[in-house]
Amino acid sequence: MKLPFGRELTILVSASLLFGATSAVRQLQAQSTLKDAPQTRPARSESNRGESPIHQHQHDGTMPGMDMEDDTGSHAQAGAMQSMTHSHHMESVHMRMTPVRSASAEDRSRADEIAATLARAIERYTDYRVALADGFHIFAPNLPQAQYHFTNYWNGYLEGFTFDPSRPTSLLYRKTRDGYELIGAMYTAPRSASLEELDERIPLGVARWHQHTNLCMPKRGQGTHADWTRFGLIGSISTEEECQEASGRFYPVIFGWMVHVYPFESSLAKVWAQ
Repeated sequence: MKLPFGRELTILVSASLLFGATSAVRQLQAQSTLKDAPQTRPARSESNRGESPIHQHQHDGTMPGMDMEDDTGSHAQAGAMQSMTHSHHMESVHMRMTPVRSASAEDRSRADEIAATLARAIERYTDYRVALADGFHIFAPNLPQAQYHFTNYWNGYLEGFTFDPSRPTSLLYRKTRDGYELIGAMYTAPRSASLEELDERIPLGVARWHQHTNLCMPKRGQGTHADWTRFGLIGSISTEEECQEASGRFYPVIFGWMVHVYPFESSLAKVWAQ
């Protein structure tokens, strides 16, 4: 599905913000194994200088919209993972979801077609090693999660201004004793996308897109000793005023729009369950 040129241009600009052009969430370090690392970041290697944000994400393992640098608090990682986990997507101070709409017959038909296209496209990734070979990167592989995001940052970049049902930003896997079991995928859209633009991609009568909001993070370098009942994606602080009082850093929106799809499920409700 190709969006009108005018909107393409607008979304392209916002995509640069979504996929690495800002320093919004440097706290949420993608590799949990770094939690004991020094708080100062080593200098960039010569091989990384001049690279695009997409390639930099491939090196640091971050999710689209997560540009990280100096803090490595595992509580923040856990909060990010919990908020991304299937069945945790519900309206809250830290989660904005698109409004519930009644599904038309056309909505259901289009959603079925999208899910079928996705199922055919990702079936080859039943073997997770094929996904890794094709450029998908495991987000926080050492942090226990109900489902793991294998993200392709080039796909995420393209999702910033076009939509292709066969090209998800992330693949969703469940950890098994022998590796990973493919269970679904995730599409993304720019944080500035309107409801109409989201509906053009995935009908809002069938699926609810979600967005992570109202994040307060402690000062850089203080993540290790921060009170994570207050900070982070599951913390109690949810306004800029509260965050300022706590000497934190406030971000109204930290990711673009996201929607999970489970195309191998047996019913429409389960396929699009959030």
